[in-house]
Amino acid sequence: MSEQNILAASAAAKITKFVANQSHQTLGFPNLPGSLNSRNMAAASAEISSWPGYAPTPLHSLPEIAAVCGVEAVLYKDEATRFGLGSFKALGGAYAVASLVAAQKLSGKTPAEITVATATDGNHGRSVSWGAQLAGCTAKIYIHKHVSTAREQAMQAFGADVIRVDGNYEASLAACKSDAEVNGWHIVSDTSWEGYRDIPLQVMAGYSVMAREALSQMGDMRLSHAFLPVGVGGLAAGIVAPLWQDMGENLCKLISVESDMSPCFQESIAAKTPTLFEISEETLMAGLSCGEVSQLAWEILQPTLTHCLSITDGAVASLMRLLARGLEGSPPIEAGECSTAGLAALLAAKRDPALWSDLGFDENSVILLIGTEGATDPELYQLIMAGAGGSV
Repeated sequence: MSEQNILAASAAAKITKFVANQSHQTLGFPNLPGSLNSRNMAAASAEISSWPGYAPTPLHSLPEIAAVCGVEAVLYKDEATRFGLGSFKALGGAYAVASLVAAQKLSGKTPAEITVATATDGNHGRSVSWGAQLAGCTAKIYIHKHVSTAREQAMQAFGADVIRVDGNYEASLAACKSDAEVNGWHIVSDTSWEGYRDIPLQVMAGYSVMAREALSQMGDMRLSHAFLPVGVGGLAAGIVAPLWQDMGENLCKLISVESDMSPCFQESIAAKTPTLFEISEETLMAGLSCGEVSQLAWEILQPTLTHCLSITDGAVASLMRLLARGLEGSPPIEAGECSTAGLAALLAAKRDPALWSDLGFDENSVILLIGTEGATDPELYQLIMAGAGGSV
């Protein structure tokens, strides 16, 4: 594939806002209780790696992208095959459910007496549904009006009761919280808030398996940069903590990537405090459509992020097709909508010499991208592969 094709596929990706994090600090890994630490990350890795069907997901090298960018290496952690659920979220929700049910059994409850509930754009709810099925408990999954029927049906296939709420993700989360309080259900959310930390911490510990795998797969190669797709921040924090533990004060540059339709983390970093962003339009990158940051994730990401970018949806479809066709030196990749975020931001930054310099890229840069999902909405994926949404 030619350089012209790669650049054409990314041409519609626009970085609409760029923020350097004034709160960034060069610190060693704090390893604090009540946060992601060596103990809970190791426990999650030990448990998840014992599950039937576990295998580390691929870490693809994208040498054609590296050549276009003039860097040493671009690495893509591909979560499309994770436990057959097609998303990194298989690691978090299911692990949190397993941990919760194990704790409840110690207090004398049977799994059949336990109901877990969550709000979701799709992939987290699928993980919680799957985890509930494995554990033998009941799942109540709240979705908002923009969640596709295919994603709804995928959760129902695991036996979950799916409740659709009029409004956005925040509306579905509010309904979930209210009903859980009335009925005595256990909320299994991937975002935390005041007084609610233990379960989201387990979710993030599950996510940390991705970065632990990637570090092992890289061998002696050392990262200089990582692009982190951000919704509420749980995924990004789950990636950052193992990197921070491994690299300490030499932690690589960490760049958050959000949709310009829901840049809650970027707005919060700029304001130096968690800031609610009112979403008025939904991004195609559905998993990034979040208006409020996770408190736990904020504690990890505020001191470690070096830069925050927000991008348009313009190149989502064309980059999905680019990856599906296969690049020279790498296999075809089934990339869902959110999986394009880091690649879109990288290639858009390359077109802006001043930004490229600010981000510190050079010929020695080794860059990590997170392929968060595969075709978790098969109908939408096939439409995009057929040419919907972009011309390349």
